[in-house]
Amino acid sequence: MSTTIKHYLSLVKFSHTIFAMPFALTGFFMAVSWAGHSFDWTKLLLVVLCMVFARSAAMAFNRWLDAEFDKKNPRTAQREIPAGVISSGNALYFVIGNALLFIATTWFINLICFLLSPVALLVVLGYSYTKRFTALCHLVLGVGLSLAPIGAFLAVTGYFALLPVLLSVMVLCWVSGFDIIYALQDEEFDRSQQLHSIPAWLGKAGGLRFSEALHLVAAALAVTIGLLGGFHWLYWIGAGVFVLMLLMQHRLVKPNDLSRVNLAFMTTNGVASVVYAVFAIADMLILG
Repeated sequence: MSTTIKHYLSLVKFSHTIFAMPFALTGFFMAVSWAGHSFDWTKLLLVVLCMVFARSAAMAFNRWLDAEFDKKNPRTAQREIPAGVISSGNALYFVIGNALLFIATTWFINLICFLLSPVALLVVLGYSYTKRFTALCHLVLGVGLSLAPIGAFLAVTGYFALLPVLLSVMVLCWVSGFDIIYALQDEEFDRSQQLHSIPAWLGKAGGLRFSEALHLVAAALAVTIGLLGGFHWLYWIGAGVFVLMLLMQHRLVKPNDLSRVNLAFMTTNGVASVVYAVFAIADMLILG
């Protein structure tokens, strides 16, 4: 049983939850501190469960849909489905189960989250198809992860507000930018399979410039959120580290040297999300 659980955790890259979960928690505490709503442990648990179920459904669906491409790509041939560790049918059942659990969980949050849950699933599942027809697939992935902070804010408040929307746009630009960096590894493979990506479209150098532009917008939004939200010095420490990590990943990866892509992808972005969230939440709870 423990081995099976490990296989499914690997299938959905559970460790990558570190990218979106901190921003969901930031959105939650924006509702509690910045918008003045009461803290509720049950609602926090429901938000976390929504994140886990939606992300698990999305990642497993991506692996299920792309299994044939993954089998052909030396970088991905050992993933669970092409390697035969998890069957295609069981992966699809896993997707359906997590999607239903996500929708059911939103029912216990509030009506607007429940009504919007199919839309959220359409975005996070639909991303997997986009690489078949548009190089802007990275932006769709960014939209999927950007639902985390605004969704958590909605879970508490039941309405939209400017600050969490700006946070979601920041996440969109940040995620899209680092996904382009990750996709540099598959530039030649994507072209050979007629798959679309920014690197396959613009080349490695052009892809990196596109990523830099997105990360510049993300950095500007981190500053804008701090100013509009009236945050204090703790927030600015977190925002400063966030921007520093954006700069660092572009120092690590060069068009002619992709040896540190994984370091740039996982380490710098994991640090960026966790540090930003910890200091933003601390600022709201301690100084807000």
